[in-house]
Amino acid sequence: MKRVAVVCAILAVASFAFAQAGYGNQSQNPPASQQGGQAGAAAGAGQQGGQPGAAPGAAQQGGAGQAAPAVPEGKRPPQAKTQPEFDAFKTASATTDPAALEKAADDFAAKFPDSELRILLYKTAMRGYQNANNADKMLDMGRKCLALDPNDPEALVDVAEVLTERTRDTDLDKDQRLDEATKAAQKAIQTIDTDVAFPAGTPPDKVDQYKNLLRSSAYSVLGALEFNKNNFTGAETNFRKSIDAFPQQPDPVTVLRLSLALDRQNKYPEALTYANKAVEMTQEGSGAGSLARRQRDRLVQLSGGKPAGAPTGSAAGAGTTPPATTPAANTPPKQ
Repeated sequence: MKRVAVVCAILAVASFAFAQAGYGNQSQNPPASQQGGQAGAAAGAGQQGGQPGAAPGAAQQGGAGQAAPAVPEGKRPPQAKTQPEFDAFKTASATTDPAALEKAADDFAAKFPDSELRILLYKTAMRGYQNANNADKMLDMGRKCLALDPNDPEALVDVAEVLTERTRDTDLDKDQRLDEATKAAQKAIQTIDTDVAFPAGTPPDKVDQYKNLLRSSAYSVLGALEFNKNNFTGAETNFRKSIDAFPQQPDPVTVLRLSLALDRQNKYPEALTYANKAVEMTQEGSGAGSLARRQRDRLVQLSGGKPAGAPTGSAAGAGTTPPATTPAANTPPKQ
């Protein structure tokens, strides 16, 4: 999916880019504990020195009078305090297996319990588990991120999505899980503009794109939660907000769910419009694609038309119109 590609591309910038670029060149950007001794020397030599403690958005001047790239508005990126901390972070982040990365993150957190870089490792492990379709471990990593930063929008959205998509009616803690999902999605919407950290020099359009994607995902979660409570009006409102937040790449499942919410309110013509859009956005034979085509055909029948590919004449039969089908709640979390 295009949205997945967008997430991966922007996350690569938003997480490790500032760690690697901000601390990798120690001659220009030493750890915070070394700043006092080296910043003046760097300025005197005409070099541009990084200031980890500087306020977000502040332009910093080097000896040559050139301003450093402005830090995008939002939270200051995490920073290493010492060279050993940064070296250990680089070693841990080189791990690609999510289980091994989780252990490396735990070991790093035990060795550097005050490090700001801990959350970057847990976020990467969270993404690795998502790619491996391991929702339970993805949820664990998301909660570890939130234990370090309760306002982190990415972790809030991911936790909300897993809880929404993976909670079953038979779960004894169903109400608690769905309440946690609702609060996480709502909090993500509140913190997206203030708590997403980007490195200096990140193009503003990439910042806006990532924030809009997070916002779209949060509203989609809220829509699914309302749909599952049979509040189809509330579901429709949130699904529309999700699509409007990121209109250049709407999520096909959200578009399909909007069709279903409209269908349940007997708004058949508009429901058919969104069902057709979902069909156009999905591949035939895929889970979402099959549901989208089934929904489209059902709505065509309700409006007196003939579903695409349906037999003609006596072969068509006189079967009844099937009920609207909701996308399965136990599918892997979307991103």
